[in-house]
Amino acid sequence: MNAGRIAALRAQCGGPRDGALLRFSLGNALLEAGDAIAARAEFERATGFDAAYSAAWKLLGRACHQAGDTAAAAEAWRRGIAAAEARGDEQARKEMTVFLRRLERPAG
Repeated sequence: MNAGRIAALRAQCGGPRDGALLRFSLGNALLEAGDAIAARAEFERATGFDAAYSAAWKLLGRACHQAGDTAAAAEAWRRGIAAAEARGDEQARKEMTVFLRRLERPAG
């Protein structure tokens, strides 16, 4: 488990290094630890710091999906696709488009 890493990242929050990358890193560690709800909050903070951070949008969608909030996951991926297109991040755009299509595909 990465409890030590999570604690070290949390200790930096609110300090001079607080920002999108720190919150993204903390969210990623939390997601890897299986805490999708806490990860979601950190990815939301990351996108609040930098709305063009397509990787944060991608993992925000994943955290929302793992937490059972498919509507929020779809919205995160839509916003992430727009951010990726604006930045020319083709790989992130493709990945989120696939995730969104799978989410919106009718069951059956």
